[in-house]
Amino acid sequence: MSAPLLLTGLYLYPVKSLGGYAVAEADVTARGLRHDRRWLLVDERNRFMTQRQQLDMALLAVAPAYNGFLISHRQRPELLPLFVPFEATPDRTLFVTVWDDIMWAWRGTPEADEWLTATLGRPVRLVYMSDMVRRDVEPELNPEGQLVSFADGYPFLLIGDAALADLNTRLAQPVPMNRFRPNLVFGGGAPYDDDSWENFQIGDVPFRAVRGCGRCVLTTIDQATATKNPAGDPLRTLATYRKAENSTLFGQNVTGPGRGHLRVGDALTVLSRK
Repeated sequence: MSAPLLLTGLYLYPVKSLGGYAVAEADVTARGLRHDRRWLLVDERNRFMTQRQQLDMALLAVAPAYNGFLISHRQRPELLPLFVPFEATPDRTLFVTVWDDIMWAWRGTPEADEWLTATLGRPVRLVYMSDMVRRDVEPELNPEGQLVSFADGYPFLLIGDAALADLNTRLAQPVPMNRFRPNLVFGGGAPYDDDSWENFQIGDVPFRAVRGCGRCVLTTIDQATATKNPAGDPLRTLATYRKAENSTLFGQNVTGPGRGHLRVGDALTVLSRK
C-alpha cells in the first residue's frame, strides 16, 4: 500500500523572485497564499524584475517579522536588514508590467527603494498589489474570476517530494526544492502522479490542477550563491524526459477556492483525474 498523500511544505515568497520562507500554516486568498508575491521589484521602465535578468536577486533573503518581513543580503552581513510591511500605504501609485499584463500598484517607501537600489546596483522600485487590482489567470483555461498576484501566471505551484527525489537521482549534484519555488509541497505517491490530477483537496480546501508548470532558467540558479551550477542543472536534465509542447515541465499550476486555511500535515485527497 502506498503512503498517504500529505501536505509536507508551505512556502511564501512575499516579493516576487526574492527569497522565500517556510510556514507551518497559511490562509488561502483569492490570489494565492496570504502575503505571497504581493510585492514586486520594477526597473526604471516599471517592468518587473526577476532572477532571470538579475542573478543577485537570489542573494536577497526574506524572513518573517511582526506584521511584515525583513530583507537581508546573504553575503553582506554589514547591511542592516530592510523591514517591509505586508501591505503598502495607498498614497502613491504607478503602472507596472508583468509579462504582457499592465496594472497599477502602490509604491513602497523611498527608503525601501534606496536600500534596494544601493544593494542591487541599479535603479529599483518596490511596489505592492492592492486587493483592488484585478489580474486574471489564463482566461482560456480558467473560469472568470480566478485571480493571481505578481506570480508568473498562477496563484499556486504544487510539487511532490517524490518528483524532486526522482530528479535528483538523475543529476550529478542534487538540488534543493528552493530551485523550483513551490507554494505547496506534498509527500506520498509516485513521482509525477500529479500530472493526471484535476480536482483535489488539502484538508477541506478544494484545488484544481490546471496544467504542468513550464520551467525556466531560474531553476539553474543556486539560491545560496546566485551562481549557475552546470553540475546541478535541473532544466537540461528535465528536458530529456519532461518535455511537452516545447515546455519543460515540473510541478503543477493550480487554482484555489479563494478562501480557506492550510496546515503542514493536512491530508491531500485526489478527487478526479484528467
